[in-house]
Amino acid sequence: MTAASAPADVRHQARDGRLTGPTAGLAPGFTQANLVILPREHAFPFLLFCQRNPRPCPVLEVTEPGDPVPRRFAPSADLRTDLPRYRVWRDGELADEPTDISSLWQEDFVSFLIGCSFTFEAPLLDAGLPVRHIELGCNVPMYRTSIDCVAAPPFRGKLVVSMRPFLPPQAIQAIQITSRFPAVHGAPVHFGDPAQIGIEDISRPDFGDAVEIRPGETPVFWACGVTPQVALMQARLPLVITHSPGCMFVTDRPDAELAAN
Repeated sequence: MTAASAPADVRHQARDGRLTGPTAGLAPGFTQANLVILPREHAFPFLLFCQRNPRPCPVLEVTEPGDPVPRRFAPSADLRTDLPRYRVWRDGELADEPTDISSLWQEDFVSFLIGCSFTFEAPLLDAGLPVRHIELGCNVPMYRTSIDCVAAPPFRGKLVVSMRPFLPPQAIQAIQITSRFPAVHGAPVHFGDPAQIGIEDISRPDFGDAVEIRPGETPVFWACGVTPQVALMQARLPLVITHSPGCMFVTDRPDAELAAN
């Protein structure tokens, strides 16, 4: 798989089982999305949770019940097969991480595509800024924080953030660039001392992989689309399906269409 692959190529590789890992850096220039699939009866409360927490949960598309096709963002795709890896949650516990969820599909399932920070990484790279986890070929580090989301019962929980380290002038430039993408988390929520947002050990992310923070660099934190997974875990619904952290759905929508004027 090359970074220059088209979105459909990435999805076909996932569908065929040839891509089972993170999608960071793949199909640059095209929007990537987090995925949440849950029964129709829980769809409105979850949508309300997203509306109350737009920074970590910017909704891009919601499918019709039972329809696995995201018709606005990738009308030739199938959300049951076209992500590298999924997570299956039963009663709030992680039950499985399959690469195909066709056998689990229900006619009342509603799918949510939620903006992902991988989308704004292409503009960061185009500006000559380093994106450490892409350099290292690993998953972005993600952390639970002490910041409460606004609840929409039964959904509640702490904000999850992703982290990228930059030198101070680079951090200012990164803030300027990502501020143009409010539909995919937008500007950072914090930079500097991780302890101020409840992260005790930055070398031990809760999700993803640890990356080196080099001398003179400061960690910069963005709201993360894994936040809904934490809320879903606490809601303890009988069955929910999400993407596996870092294993995103690659859409046909160019990043530039999501940039604010």
